[in-house]
Amino acid sequence: MNKSVSPIIAFGLFLILLSGCVPKNELKEGQGYLNVDGGKIWYQVVGTGNKTPMLLLHGGPGVPSYYLKPISELGNDRKIIFFDQLGCGKSDHITDTTLMTVDHYVEEVNALVKHLGLKEYYLYGQSWGTMLGTEFYLKHPEGIKALMLSSPAISIPLWLKDADSLISTLPDSVQHAIRDNEKTKNYSAPAYKRGVQVFYENFVSRKLPWSADLDSCFLQIGKQYEYMNGPSEFTIVGPLKTFDRTDRLHEVKVPTLFITGEFDEAPPKTVKYYTSLVPGAKFEMIPRAGHITMQDEPEYHNKVVRDFLNSIEK
Repeated sequence: MNKSVSPIIAFGLFLILLSGCVPKNELKEGQGYLNVDGGKIWYQVVGTGNKTPMLLLHGGPGVPSYYLKPISELGNDRKIIFFDQLGCGKSDHITDTTLMTVDHYVEEVNALVKHLGLKEYYLYGQSWGTMLGTEFYLKHPEGIKALMLSSPAISIPLWLKDADSLISTLPDSVQHAIRDNEKTKNYSAPAYKRGVQVFYENFVSRKLPWSADLDSCFLQIGKQYEYMNGPSEFTIVGPLKTFDRTDRLHEVKVPTLFITGEFDEAPPKTVKYYTSLVPGAKFEMIPRAGHITMQDEPEYHNKVVRDFLNSIEK
């Protein structure tokens, strides 16, 4: 009996062995569009590292992903996936309010995950992205190896209480401009708009002047922001005003990191409370930063994220 292996069989065995060496999360750098219910969404994959990739969920709703660019520095370790949710940025803009729901955006994220073939990945959400990220995890936990919830808005009733407290720290003239115009719903009043700007410079992004990316984001806010949220960060009158998932945070079963800024509109004390509701979760405060921590203190923010991921992967 001839015990030698034929060249064809040997080559087949080689291919099988080779396939086992292909990284589990093989993603290529580049950008593209994906058709979802309601239009096309834009996405971009950056980074040269081959560790578990990270999917980013921007804030708003309706604030484009540009302001998250500093996070791309983590691409030395892994692929970073940016995308603009439907209705803003480089994705199709929409006016149909039936598309402006948490459930719709959850399924949009799910469509992108499937399109990219993500089997294992980390999920990072910022502001509204933490609402979306939490809801997405509760409905589609498969493949998510860790959560990072940055400047979280897990409970809008709590968010509004915190906002009221923060407004009370501003000069009396600013407080009156905000509260008087809220009572009359005169959100286009110059005094109200000035009050919004003062609040934002104190608690949203404290690094002045704002970067071109951050400035562009606020100039290009999608229509879903006003519909789902309201006219400002502290005047929330849309469907999101009752959103609260604090009662389900105990269901999170993956390593979780909560991040907040020292002067964040999602205050450290509230974020510490959220942290206490997730078994084993970690808490980090970024000194000197407001709500947009990756813009105010990019190096500190990225070190916090990298250290957290390294602690999981070691």
